[in-house]
Amino acid sequence: MNLYLLAPEISLCALAVVVILLDLFVGRKWIVGAVSIAGLVVPAVFSVLLWGSNQTAFGGALVIDQFAVFFKLLFVAIAALVLLSSTDYARRFDAFRGEYYALLLLATTGMMLLASTRELISIYVALELTGISLYVLAGFLKDSKSSEAGLKYLLLGAVASAVLLYGIALVFGLTGTTDLGEIATAISAGGIMRSPALLMGIVLLVAGFGFKIAAVPFQMWVPDVYEGAPTPVTAYLSVASKAAGFAVILRVFYEALGPASVDWSTVFAVLAAITMTVGNVVAIAQHNIKRMLGYSSIAQAGYLMVGLAAVTSTGSSAVVFFLGCYALTNLGAFIAIIAISDKIDSDEIADYSGMIRRAPMLALALALCLISLTGIPPTAGFMAKIYIFSAGVNSGLLWLVIIAVINSVISAVYYLRVVKVIFLGKPVSEERVSSPRSLQTALSLACLGVLLLGVYPWLLLRVAETAASVLPTLVP
Repeated sequence: MNLYLLAPEISLCALAVVVILLDLFVGRKWIVGAVSIAGLVVPAVFSVLLWGSNQTAFGGALVIDQFAVFFKLLFVAIAALVLLSSTDYARRFDAFRGEYYALLLLATTGMMLLASTRELISIYVALELTGISLYVLAGFLKDSKSSEAGLKYLLLGAVASAVLLYGIALVFGLTGTTDLGEIATAISAGGIMRSPALLMGIVLLVAGFGFKIAAVPFQMWVPDVYEGAPTPVTAYLSVASKAAGFAVILRVFYEALGPASVDWSTVFAVLAAITMTVGNVVAIAQHNIKRMLGYSSIAQAGYLMVGLAAVTSTGSSAVVFFLGCYALTNLGAFIAIIAISDKIDSDEIADYSGMIRRAPMLALALALCLISLTGIPPTAGFMAKIYIFSAGVNSGLLWLVIIAVINSVISAVYYLRVVKVIFLGKPVSEERVSSPRSLQTALSLACLGVLLLGVYPWLLLRVAETAASVLPTLVP
């Protein structure tokens, strides 16, 4: 048993314990936050040292390859940016600041495990570790909206977990194994390819994982949870949870259900079209910026599913590349919102009117990220959409790409509406909106990444292609 392969997760759990102990015995709360952020260097270093490995442990349940390491580093980077942007906001729950940091670290641990597991029960356990931490974080403010968000997320998450577990049971019953590689072998050799039970199992797995990525019709929790949860938690949910969901979908469907790709690729193509359309159309009617970005997140899941439906190596690498670009872009938008909304005490788009005069740098950063989400050059979002749409066209999904392009145009209506309010609206107040240095650092890093990947996409693209190359090639 090589525990070194679990070094990133073990160090992250140890960091969570240290943070809780520090919160108990150290009076200065800023030290707890500083240790949480600085401590992320350790799992990041362990992850980098594992790059290039191709090893398994625990009877094959744990695998360390480029795919797993890429997502470990992505989750650590997301956690670092969210923690940096939380240092001032966390005063709202000052008595529980240590628990807040620890839960974020434990949720990150679960997500890192999700990207490394090749066994269905291990995947389920990692999902629950992630989910339980996020349920608590969603209700952390303990006001009516936050409590409602936590409860809704918990109840719908429990239903999704039950559906997923039933799908796992069906697949296990048909194949006699929960190992992803052995499942693929059993499906290919056992004559169960067209079994109704297998198709039902696939549908249930899609439903269970669909909740995690906020795909229609499993997206009901998103707007209320995004609005009610603490804004840093909403930022974390919008990128980390989605990235974890797509990481485990790629692993399960490519490695275990690859022989049945003709069936599930069609399901993902239809879901992609519906998801992006519903997300974008409903987002137009939103007046709360967190709810608007909630529906935007649903639409982005639709774009990502174009890569899943492509069922090619280019499609899988496009999904990985898109997730990296989306993480920087959406985090940048939410970090700017954390800074602005915390000072004006409102998430209403109308209250952002004339923000360019009150907080020029924050307004410019938010506008840049919204432009990137729209898919306008020269931003990371533009390059991500170009790559994933190209994968769809090359796979014969021209109809789906046309729908996606139309939806990108529709999304400009609500993204650019916010930009218009920020730049051309009359300020509701002349009071300047300031932000702490840590938040400015996180926002600068996110915006720099958005611009850098927009001009030099190969910086991430090559890494994404290397990470996705370990997945089985389903279509020559």
